[in-house]
Amino acid sequence: MRAPVVPSMLNQIISLLLDVAIGLVAGAALLRLYMQYQRIPMSQRAGNPLGNFIFSLTDWLVLPLRKLVPAVGRWDISSLLAVYALELLQVGVLWLLGMGAGPAQLPLLAVFGVLRLTLSALIGLVIVYAVLSWTQAHSPLTDLLDRLCAPLLRPIRKLLPLVGGVDLSPLALLVLAQIAAMVLGGVQHALLQR
Repeated sequence: MRAPVVPSMLNQIISLLLDVAIGLVAGAALLRLYMQYQRIPMSQRAGNPLGNFIFSLTDWLVLPLRKLVPAVGRWDISSLLAVYALELLQVGVLWLLGMGAGPAQLPLLAVFGVLRLTLSALIGLVIVYAVLSWTQAHSPLTDLLDRLCAPLLRPIRKLLPLVGGVDLSPLALLVLAQIAAMVLGGVQHALLQR
C-alpha cells in the first residue's frame, strides 16, 4: 500500500520544482515582453532595478529566438515564444511522468499555461504595487511598478472614483483578474473534456 505514495509524492515534488523554475523564467520573459511594449528602459541607470535580473534570466532563450522571430511593432514576439516554449516544456515533462492530458493536448495546455501565468503575474504585480505604494511610495521599484500598472489601472480609475481618498482600482483589477482566471479554468476544462 505504501509503494504508490512514493511515486505520487515524487511527482508532486517534480511538479512543484517545475512550477517554480519555469514560472520564474517564464514570468521574467513575460515581464520583459511587457516592459519592452511599454518602452520602459531596462537598465538600472535608467531607473529600472529589475532590468539586469530580467535579462540574466531570459537572454539565454530570448536572444536565440530573436534571430528567428522578429518583433512585430512594439511586441517582442521572441519573448512570448520563449514563454510558450517553457510552458510546453513543463506540460511535456509532466506528461512524460504520467501526469496530465494526452500528447495531442499539450500545445493547448501550454497556451492555457501562458494565459494562467499572465494572470498570475498581473495579480502579483498589482499586489506588490499596492503594498509598495502604501509603504515606499518614492522608491525606484515603486516608480517602475507604477509605470507597469498605470495603463492597466487607468480605465478602472475612470469608472471608479476615489472612496474617502483611497484608490480602489488595484482591488477592482485584482477582482477582475480572479474572475478571468475562473473563466479561463472553465474554458480549459470544457475544451479538454471533448
